[in-house]
Amino acid sequence: MINTLLGKVFGTRNEREVKRMLPRVEAITALEPEMNKLSDDQLRAKTDEFRARVQERLKHISDEPDADPDRRKQIDIERSQAMKEALDAVLVEAFAVVREAGRRVLNMRHFDVQLIGG
Repeated sequence: MINTLLGKVFGTRNEREVKRMLPRVEAITALEPEMNKLSDDQLRAKTDEFRARVQERLKHISDEPDADPDRRKQIDIERSQAMKEALDAVLVEAFAVVREAGRRVLNMRHFDVQLIGG
């Protein structure tokens, strides 16, 4: 009974997750007209652009092996955090590219719930 009441007040876990992701889905949808205007080659080039943007954000993280295990662990944590931030920075645009590619190749547009799942 308490779970039912809490679910009605705060929503289910699924409803909260959908609500959290909705701004990203709206941002992806907002990019649709821009992606529509790109040629196939320009759309394909977006992948290289994303890769370059991610690498640019990661270039300040050391690649050199460190003998000190604590320092190595710290570098790994920094790299992981920087990678997450870099990927988050291109996420919306990357999903917009995927949606447009799917529309062109398969003649099917990804539904919003599919973007949330991705």
